[in-house]
Amino acid sequence: MAFNYLDKKHAIETHDFIINESGGSHGVNDLGLLESVLEHIKNDLYYPEFETKVTHLVYSVNKNHAFSDGNKRSSIALGAYFLELNGLDYCVDRFIIEMENISVHVADNRINKDLLYEIIYSIINEDDFSEELRIKIIDAIN
Repeated sequence: MAFNYLDKKHAIETHDFIINESGGSHGVNDLGLLESVLEHIKNDLYYPEFETKVTHLVYSVNKNHAFSDGNKRSSIALGAYFLELNGLDYCVDRFIIEMENISVHVADNRINKDLLYEIIYSIINEDDFSEELRIKIIDAIN
């Protein structure tokens, strides 16, 4: 399956929009970090599934601080846009709602990349989190 990808210009515009709407500092801390994640998700050897691509995008934007401010918010918005670009509109609202809480725990190192993958996989492929996943999330954030 061929995927549609984000470009650097759109990622920066999305960040600027978020800052304008919700406050914070404008600017890019490290353009190379942003370019890196946008290129890495195109590598099917490292990220063969769509869910692994979304996970890497969200995790890396959240954790690597390419932007001066709003990295958690930008990670959610860019993940949602990546879903839309690839025809997964049906799960965008749920993704945004769930990731508002999850992104804080990713930033605070309570939710690691593997658990984030499980969460994103569930959002894309299941109607609700399984009981097992709920317990993993609760254990991680407590």
